Amino acid sequence: MTMPATKVARHQRIIELVRREPVSSQAQLSSLLATDGIVVTQATLSRDLDELGASKVTTHDGPAVYAVPADGAASASSADESSTARLARIAEELVVRVDHSANIVVVRTPPGAAQFFASAVDHTLRSTVIGTVAGDDTVLLVTRDPDGGASVADELLALVENRR
Repeated sequence: MTMPATKVARHQRIIELVRREPVSSQAQLSSLLATDGIVVTQATLSRDLDELGASKVTTHDGPAVYAVPADGAASASSADESSTARLARIAEELVVRVDHSANIVVVRTPPGAAQFFASAVDHTLRSTVIGTVAGDDTVLLVTRDPDGGASVADELLALVENRR
């Protein structure tokens, strides 16, 4: 993964890490960031967590872990479940057509809805989609797997069809 050495990029990576796995200490978070090539002091990390509104929450099966307000849940699996349900609701309302080729998926939406849909995908399909590009009524998704377009397209269509 390549990311710029900016505060905004660092904040986004902290949010992604806290959502993906239980992080119980600043030392653990610092180590995870260092794995990505982001080296921060304890003071900077503490300030970042404060600016993000992160707090420690007690989980039902273990130690207290960091959570950010947008999570809406104390554990990564709960956050993933709620974001998947949100994506399904948004997909049902906005997906007009889905097509794919190799590692690319093209999703058509009503005019003006593509960026909203792309943001929902960015926050839900983190492990299978590298990123999205949104225009006015078209979203381009690039999958991590070189042949992953078909499975991601099927996953999006299943979200829409399961809600009807």
